[in-house]
Amino acid sequence: MTAAAEFVAQLDAENRALLERLRPDETLRPEAEGELTVVNLLKIALKNEIEATEIAARWLVATDEVDVKLALARQVGDEAKHYRMIAERLRELGVDSKSVNPLAKGWGPLFQFLDTLSTTVERVAAGQFTREAIAVVKNQQFIDFCDRAGDPRTASLYRDVIEPDERYHHELGRTLLLRLATTAPAQDAARRAARRTLELAEELQTAAFRTAGIHHAPGC
Repeated sequence: MTAAAEFVAQLDAENRALLERLRPDETLRPEAEGELTVVNLLKIALKNEIEATEIAARWLVATDEVDVKLALARQVGDEAKHYRMIAERLRELGVDSKSVNPLAKGWGPLFQFLDTLSTTVERVAAGQFTREAIAVVKNQQFIDFCDRAGDPRTASLYRDVIEPDERYHHELGRTLLLRLATTAPAQDAARRAARRTLELAEELQTAAFRTAGIHHAPGC
């Protein structure tokens, strides 16, 4: 069995290597042209934020471990705050966010996978440690997109508020994994959950680009 600190470092390195595949591939061509705008990407962000809020809330009530409850409670509050701030930014850009139903097509595949995880170590590895690491990468891509699109206000919202929160969630996941991933079975479960999370994120990004030309969408 690998010591917890060594395991978490290894998992982090494996995640970072796989995260490179989530950077937009400019050689791909969408099958249908999509309108890539800050507004449309923020609408996608609303779904990502409500799903992040919901899964953290479900896990919060399903665990008895106080430190995990508190970490998830912090995340629920942050993700809900992000949703409200994005909705307000859409309003400033002329979009009534109340007319946008982010769950009109139901929960996404990544959410559905996360909702199947039954152990705390799997949830922490897939959710806070890995999903939030994905969000950090994709949010930075979105910030760069906003800067190029001439929208410093949206870029600042992500750079100054949302991005720091996601990094904090990721570090909370790291702290919890150091306590939870102390046996070989726990480490195996954590690695499988993290790997599947990254695989699904890659599959969803590729599908979004090929069918609608969507890339640089924030969150996960």
